[in-house]
Amino acid sequence: MSSSFFIKTKGKQPKTTKKGKETVAVKRKADGDSGGQSKIRAKKSTSKYNEEISSDSEVESPTVSKKRQAKEEIEFEETPQEKKLRLAKLYLEQLKEEEEKKAEDESFETDLIAGRLQEEVLEQKGKLQRLIAKDLMPPDASEIRVLRGHKLPITCLVITPDDRCIFSAAKDCSIIKWDIENGKKLHTIHGGRKGTEDRHVGHTAHILCMAISSDGKYLATGDMNNLIMIWEGETCKHLYKFTGHKGPVSGLSFRKGTYDLYSASHDRSVKVWNVDENAYVETLFGHQDVITGLDSLSRERCVTAGGRDGTVRVWKIAEESQLVFHGHEGSIDCIQLINEEHMITGADDGSVSLWGVNKKKPLGTVKQAHGCHGDAGLEQPHWVSSVAALHNSDTVASGASGCSHNSQVNVWKCGQNYRGLGLLFSVPVSGFINSLKFSSSGQFLVAGVGQEHRLGRWWRLKEAKNGIYIIPLKRKPSNPEEAKQTE
Repeated sequence: MSSSFFIKTKGKQPKTTKKGKETVAVKRKADGDSGGQSKIRAKKSTSKYNEEISSDSEVESPTVSKKRQAKEEIEFEETPQEKKLRLAKLYLEQLKEEEEKKAEDESFETDLIAGRLQEEVLEQKGKLQRLIAKDLMPPDASEIRVLRGHKLPITCLVITPDDRCIFSAAKDCSIIKWDIENGKKLHTIHGGRKGTEDRHVGHTAHILCMAISSDGKYLATGDMNNLIMIWEGETCKHLYKFTGHKGPVSGLSFRKGTYDLYSASHDRSVKVWNVDENAYVETLFGHQDVITGLDSLSRERCVTAGGRDGTVRVWKIAEESQLVFHGHEGSIDCIQLINEEHMITGADDGSVSLWGVNKKKPLGTVKQAHGCHGDAGLEQPHWVSSVAALHNSDTVASGASGCSHNSQVNVWKCGQNYRGLGLLFSVPVSGFINSLKFSSSGQFLVAGVGQEHRLGRWWRLKEAKNGIYIIPLKRKPSNPEEAKQTE
């Protein structure tokens, strides 16, 4: 470079620095002060290694001055065109970094979404099976909690999707919302006396069934007066009353991910409702006897148990068709879907059966699943009054009713391809086990127990207590098995 934009100062000429667009002299702190001048002279006489810079001093060190000078040279030497080019390059580099980071995030999200979609597809096909049964251990009696609050036998219950609360209903026509963690009542909807239907908000007859939507927004309950009540899940506020069934409502289920509600009745029909729109949709017929149980998952279909007509039916709502299955020798009283392709049923002949929707006969049956009672030669199997399934897993449960000293909850392991059942352990529970539900997390099992069967008063167990049993599902100390995709 032929000439410099900077002129070196000589002698005691003050240093200069660039401030904005002007060049100004650097002022000493002690201008016009003799003490300040003496301090400067003292500084000059000391070694350069003992220089001291005060935080309020405006004196620049040689190092800082050189760096600033270099920076100023760059600024002065750079033409406007060069500056634009440099800033443009810097901007492009920043854009490139942002795009790369965004691409990485999108790739991660895409993989995550793809994994979830794949899991959903397998779930829809009934091929997603979590193998957890082998890790389960029987709980100690001291670990089982009992919640008491209903005056009469508990007939049904549901667990909220977040596993924090339980809704239970009973023959006293009441509904109670419980906090699972501390066992306290969060809300009670009291039942009314017979004949007060016109002025009482709630049930005035035995409640037989209940269901909760998959987001916990709506709770549905059905009673002996042929009525379906819709409640707000969070506040327990009464919303709607559905009428139309000509017999007791014995089964309810929300289609997963929707507000479509399926109901079953002793009038042998299945009805479809849309709760969000407070609307009736259609009625389906086919059973030859009272329907005793109903369940559904995310497909537009539901399954029912036909009681003494001895059939299990799969109702294809969109196709307006039904599949009929035979297998039990007695009245089929309870049914639950394990996944979209498999289900479990229980009957008063004491048997528990596993079914696939593509086979008209059971894939596996355990007769006398809960043993027998009675005198020698006159033994009768214990009546299987409830079943439950941990969705998309190999674990199911059944509850029996019989003599108070040996009624129990059995937890079963499903065999490969759901062919056969193996008993894992039994939990003694005194009374009629009228309802069973697994928590979504699989951490516990809840049983609704009463002195009488939910559908009638054939006999009564005075020794039994009406209550809700929370049974923990303990795991063996080993790494949990990952979800397995069955062939």
